[in-house]
Amino acid sequence: MADLALDLADFISASPTPYHAVAEAVARLTAAGFTEQAETADWDTTPGGRYLVRDGTVLAWWQRGGGAPLRIFAAHTDSPTLKVKPLPDTGAGGWRQVAVEVYGGALWNSWLDRDLGLAGRLALYDGSSVLVNVARPLLRVPQLAIHLDRSVNQGLTLDAQQHLLPVWGLGDPSPGDLIAFLAGEAGVDAADVAAHDLVVHDLTPPARLGKHGELLAAPRLDNLSSVHAGITALTAAAERDPSTTPVFVGFDHEEIGSASATGAAGPLLETLLTHLAGGFDARSRTFAASRALSVDVTHAAHPNYLHLHDPGHRALPNQGPSLKVNANQRYATDAPGAAAWQRACRAAGVGSQFFVGRNTVPCGSTVGPIIATRLGIRTVDVGIPVLSMHSARELCGVEDPAHLIATATEFLADERS
Repeated sequence: MADLALDLADFISASPTPYHAVAEAVARLTAAGFTEQAETADWDTTPGGRYLVRDGTVLAWWQRGGGAPLRIFAAHTDSPTLKVKPLPDTGAGGWRQVAVEVYGGALWNSWLDRDLGLAGRLALYDGSSVLVNVARPLLRVPQLAIHLDRSVNQGLTLDAQQHLLPVWGLGDPSPGDLIAFLAGEAGVDAADVAAHDLVVHDLTPPARLGKHGELLAAPRLDNLSSVHAGITALTAAAERDPSTTPVFVGFDHEEIGSASATGAAGPLLETLLTHLAGGFDARSRTFAASRALSVDVTHAAHPNYLHLHDPGHRALPNQGPSLKVNANQRYATDAPGAAAWQRACRAAGVGSQFFVGRNTVPCGSTVGPIIATRLGIRTVDVGIPVLSMHSARELCGVEDPAHLIATATEFLADERS
């Protein structure tokens, strides 16, 4: 179990952005014998593993004859962060800074006074893109000294426009400096860079903690822990050669609502599943026999804020993945779907927990209801418990990656209706 947690740590360290997460996923799939299916190429129907990439989204599946029931594992590759604006060079008071905007529901204060790197992709005039990752201390969002705000410990108020700009040097800002620096890091000419997608990332490496090393602290557990589990479970399920068609998808843009060409509300998954079902006319029968897992981290019960959790439906690390239920369908789980998940847990020999939000504290949502609504496929929402969700650094149990992989493998290979 600890080995899988360390493998997750390696995956996270290699994946500071959705584009890097996709590249790392592709490397692992390729090592497992999967080959690329280009969107613009003829569809390859020969048996075997395939993957398809568009920007920060990756889909992978085990190709078999059309009409086999689909078993889908859906996660997302993006995490809350600070994204660099198109014209990034700014500054004040003799400091050079980077203009950023908040991406997703980030816990702003968690980004203060951390050594930060910068990563993403540079889009070139020739139509190509290159990845870049400055994985060394480059940026810092400086907090105000307590001497200048004596009341700060009674309530910190941050203005995203004014207080979250990282510093990256001294002097006056000069237009083009940051992109020129990053172009040099990527090994391209700055004059060839037409645009960019860049985010900051925490540089503190993942680490085990606790008396017995029972916890894993890492950035981007939401939701790279699920992407890692999905890729691993897909390859494990494919090795069993079940009569089902196992599918993995890691969507981008979940943290900002999924409404994009590469998000869960876009057409990518539907297009793939229609191919796998044997075409539009045949897909209704296949979809009716199919199931999906929507896998996203769950709020672990916070020991300092237990009053914000439902007392009978709390989730704890290392006790098994959580089955997420919401009466208002913020999670897509229903009773037959829950039974299929519990069957997978029993087959894997792994415990399962229920997570239900407190009535007075509305829960978030996932890609699960979007998949269920768009495709009519029965969908189950699950995830490992994580403390400090949406912080720059989060905490889970060291056994949780193995538990999730084992149960997801059973779910993907389950041939029962």
